[in-house]
Amino acid sequence: MTGQPGGDDRTRFAAVVQPNLDDAFALARWLTGNRTDAEDVVQEACLRAYRAIGTFAGGNARAWVLTIVRHTAYTWLRRNRSASLVMVDDLEAVERAHADPGDQEKATPETELIAKADAARLESAIADLPAPFKETLVLRDVQGLDYREIAQITEVPIGTVMSRLARARRRLVARLTKD
Repeated sequence: MTGQPGGDDRTRFAAVVQPNLDDAFALARWLTGNRTDAEDVVQEACLRAYRAIGTFAGGNARAWVLTIVRHTAYTWLRRNRSASLVMVDDLEAVERAHADPGDQEKATPETELIAKADAARLESAIADLPAPFKETLVLRDVQGLDYREIAQITEVPIGTVMSRLARARRRLVARLTKD
């Protein structure tokens, strides 16, 4: 105990929420479509998580945090955007930040151009998915969550998660092969 009011909450927040901030930002970025909006969403989600940290009953902290981020993102989107507007930007910067430095030394201008074009096509195809398909795809294939965790976060049965994921992947393949 720190002896300060809320000291236990701060410690618990640090243990539960802070280790999951990168995943929270990544999900918010995919749902909002850009870095600035994702930062706003994660900041609001952190405030919500801090206020609710006393209700966290243990278990999967990552799923708990991502559920809060998901709800916060959709609330933010309803307040700040029309339902039809979806933007995605700066995917290359995220990929560069996570890239193996050894890979960049082997890259040629031609391979970089091809990779950039492929990333843009994929980014556009994901952005065009309906929101339930997009969030399921991102939670599974980008965040690496299992079906149970996705079901918990999105508040749908596991069968629905599996169906949405299959449909999202089919739409991506169809879009990418058409392009």
